[in-house]
Amino acid sequence: MGFEQIKLKANELFSEATYIIEIKNDKEYQQALALMDELIEDYDNQRPLIELLSASIERWENTAEEFNEFNQRISKLDDVATLKLIMEQHGLGIADLPEVGSKTLISKILNHKRNLTRNHIEALSKRFGLSPALFFDV
Repeated sequence: MGFEQIKLKANELFSEATYIIEIKNDKEYQQALALMDELIEDYDNQRPLIELLSASIERWENTAEEFNEFNQRISKLDDVATLKLIMEQHGLGIADLPEVGSKTLISKILNHKRNLTRNHIEALSKRFGLSPALFFDV
């Protein structure tokens, strides 16, 4: 396929669904989420489009007024609060984080008696698909 044909197909797609590149309102955000649900069903074949769309969704969620309060609240989380939130969201107990270590170690971390290490943060980020930056108080 030549470059002209690639450009033509891309222009068709992006004029049909502009929210793939930039979400401008809540309706487009909802459309982007619905499309993402569909794309994830065939992740391996849809990965490039998923990556484009997820970047668009992330930009919207980071800048849209409706997410301001949430973004401000999570920006104040420290590493322990972030770990607790992840555990709560995933219904995990202290025995469910082998990438961090023993139940005793996790208990000490949750009680601010030990710190998460870089290796812990990298492993947690990889497991849960999160940016390591979430664990740092900026």
